[in-house]
Amino acid sequence: MAPAPGSGPRRKGAAGPGSLRQSLRRAWQEKHRVLLAPQYTGLVAAWLCLAEVGVTHWVIRRVAYTEIDWKAYMDEVEGVVNGTFDYTQLKGDTGPLVYPAGFVYIFLGLYYITSRGTNIRLAQYLFAALYLVTLLLVFRIYSRTRKVPPYVFFFMCCASYRIHSIYILRLFNDPVAMAILFLAVNLFLEERWSWGCCFFSLAVSVKMNVLLFAPGLLFLLLWRFGPLGTIPKLSICALLQVVLGLPFLLENPVGYVTRSFDLGRQFLFKWTVNWRFLPEEVFQHRAFHLALLAAHLGALGLFALHRWHRSEGSLLSLLKDPAERKSPPQPLTANHILTLELAMEVVFVLFTSNFIGVCCSRSLHYQFYVWYFHTLPYLLWCTPAGKLSHLLRVLILGLIELSWNTYPSTLCSSAFLHVCHGMILLQLWYGTTAPLEPQKTTPSLKKTQ
Repeated sequence: MAPAPGSGPRRKGAAGPGSLRQSLRRAWQEKHRVLLAPQYTGLVAAWLCLAEVGVTHWVIRRVAYTEIDWKAYMDEVEGVVNGTFDYTQLKGDTGPLVYPAGFVYIFLGLYYITSRGTNIRLAQYLFAALYLVTLLLVFRIYSRTRKVPPYVFFFMCCASYRIHSIYILRLFNDPVAMAILFLAVNLFLEERWSWGCCFFSLAVSVKMNVLLFAPGLLFLLLWRFGPLGTIPKLSICALLQVVLGLPFLLENPVGYVTRSFDLGRQFLFKWTVNWRFLPEEVFQHRAFHLALLAAHLGALGLFALHRWHRSEGSLLSLLKDPAERKSPPQPLTANHILTLELAMEVVFVLFTSNFIGVCCSRSLHYQFYVWYFHTLPYLLWCTPAGKLSHLLRVLILGLIELSWNTYPSTLCSSAFLHVCHGMILLQLWYGTTAPLEPQKTTPSLKKTQ
């Protein structure tokens, strides 16, 4: 299937003042389509990023900073500064350190830059810069996939109170992990899989929620490289974790692994956003946790079998060498990046993998909104418009935003959140049934990294 018009490679040296003027002139001539046609994503994104510079500056100057975890982060990394490498001895005001080593190194840098964590205003501006970088990375993904009408990006930027709060009023570590994750996704779209795996592992080392993307990434690696080619990529992920955690592993390996990768950690009911309508004893019950895990694995299996896997062979064909399959991976474009169709597939697999994990999470706290906020427009608009009208999709975005802005969460807000999640899952299931037409590989393929 040929790429959509305008999605092909740009000739080297084609970009410049002349082409920019032509783009602006064409946009003015078609101004009635600028907010509706995905090819204008870059133009709309540029204006929104400029607007966000003003918005973030205004928020920092006018809205009071709220201390939640920043001081605890600084206390935790200060323990490392004082020579403590035993993870069981590192703690802050809110409890023990529960994040992997990448978090320690990044926030150790912030510790020194912000005068041991005391210069809050500087930290806010650093997180504002991180927010703008995240937007640029996200917009680049949307520009590559060309699925979302540009007017939707207003709801992904200036209109979200909770996201601005998470980044520049609360200074959580979740945005740091997600910025690195979106960098990894961009690298995957450029066929730089080794570097992408490296940054994916780095994101995991900041916060473990990034592992929700891991099932999708494993599927993509097997699809692109086969079992033997996947092993080196996974080795990169594992090796980086060992290298980053080495000082702590040498001191107390069991303490480091159990604290930084604690999959059984209990969450407080008073902070839950998604399960407020349940009795607390059910929320904390082990059987409920196991049921969510079963639902998570089951949904991943169904999507892998019927929505991610789109070739003529069975899912077991992923265990073959790509060249031996009935439908080998499609060729790259002339400048060795993924075609438009393949880019959409990569993003779809990764974003749905994460979204399924969010839907089945044992608890979602307010800062966890950033785990999937920037992926919601793609999830809602990646299916044909006939499946869900534009108005209904915008309404779903609004209800999700309202649910996350309701503090403390209520029975209605958490129920609405699950209804919206369920509607997105249903439209992803029923709106993505048509497989892509396979293409034969060409002998001029550049070896992927």
